[in-house]
Amino acid sequence: MRIAVFCGSSLGDRPIYTEGAKALGKYLAEQKIDLVYGGGKVGLMGVVADAVLDAGGDVYGVIPVSLSTKELAHPGLTELQVVADMHERKAAMAEMSDAFIAMPGGAGTLEEIFEAWTWAQLGYHQKACAFYNLDGFFDPLLAMIDKMSASGFVKPMHAQMLIRETSPEALIESIHRYQPPVHKWA
Repeated sequence: MRIAVFCGSSLGDRPIYTEGAKALGKYLAEQKIDLVYGGGKVGLMGVVADAVLDAGGDVYGVIPVSLSTKELAHPGLTELQVVADMHERKAAMAEMSDAFIAMPGGAGTLEEIFEAWTWAQLGYHQKACAFYNLDGFFDPLLAMIDKMSASGFVKPMHAQMLIRETSPEALIESIHRYQPPVHKWA
């Protein structure tokens, strides 16, 4: 199994984010789950990749050429794919992955997990989309998703398809149990 992890290219302002990235990376490797991620050596991206590698796991990075030339690419990955742009990066990561996890991060993290979730709603894939909700980081966002559903903009089954967990163990267990709902236009 391969899981894509979307997360910050910075460390954030709380040690729990770094600790959580290390715990997730270690647990993925222990469970023989490969990491697919954005290919960077910086921020939480680098932390989770290093944790998988340090625990003997495999890490597959996908990075746009514009970022790789700025010396942001992680040099020690199992495999690093350099692509033309962010669109190609997301498509490659989606193709390589069996599920998606969002950790704390910024606009790019949200854009990546929301695109994966949108594709799932439309039936383009049947892969789990999950939030690793460290220290309640995603609570306001998840409340907004619930409001979107309560307001009639997202079907309840599509809001509920998002996995919301606070530990690596619960995340992986929920991903293994995931059953996709009927897609939006079925």
